[in-house]
Amino acid sequence: MNKDKRTQIFSRLRDQNPEPKTELNYSSTFELLIAVILSAQATDVGVNKATDKLYPIANTPQAIYDLGVEGLKQYIKTIGLFNAKAENVIKTCFMLLEKHDGEVPNTREALEALPGVGRKTANVVLNTAFRQPAMAVDTHIFRVSNRTAIASGKNVLEVENRLVKLIPKEFLLDAHHWLILHGRYVCKARKPQCGSCLIEDLCEFNQKTS
Repeated sequence: MNKDKRTQIFSRLRDQNPEPKTELNYSSTFELLIAVILSAQATDVGVNKATDKLYPIANTPQAIYDLGVEGLKQYIKTIGLFNAKAENVIKTCFMLLEKHDGEVPNTREALEALPGVGRKTANVVLNTAFRQPAMAVDTHIFRVSNRTAIASGKNVLEVENRLVKLIPKEFLLDAHHWLILHGRYVCKARKPQCGSCLIEDLCEFNQKTS
C-alpha cells in the first residue's frame, strides 16, 4: 500500500470520528492504567461493569492497595483471569506508592516494570493518557493492519513498528483508536462488513464480502 492510500484512509477515519476515545471508562490516568490491566483477554464492556462498581469505592493506588487481593477480587471476579489480575493490580499499586509517589509514570520502561503491564498496556497508557505516538497492537489492529495492507507483519511487534513508521505523522496520535474501533465494529474477524466500510475502495483485502 502506498502513502497516498494510507493518507486517504486515515483522513476518512478522522472525518468520521475527529476525536476518537477508548471505550474503557476512566477519569484519571491511574484509573485508565488499572482498566487496561484488567482488559487483557476481556471485553471493555466487562471491564467497565467491574470498574463502575470499584472506582466509586477505590480509585487511587492507596485505596485499591488497602482493599487487598481478596477485597479487590470481589469487584473484578466477573472478569477473566481475575485471580492473577488482582495479584498484579495490588503489586502495581504498591510499586506506584513506593517508587512513584502514587503517580503513574510516563515512560515505557517504568510502565513495563509494573506487574501486569506489558508492551501493549504501556502503549495504551502512553498514547491515551500522555498523548505520545505509541501504537498498542491488539487483535483488532493486527487483523486490520494485515487485512487492509496498511501495515503487514507476521507478529505484533512487526506490525507495531511498521504502523509507527508508515502512518502519516498527522494521524499517528489517534490512529490506535481508529484502527481498534474499525476492527471492532466494521472489519470484524469472521465476517468483515465490507459493503458498509468507509475505506472499502482503498483496502487491499482480496476476499471482500458484499
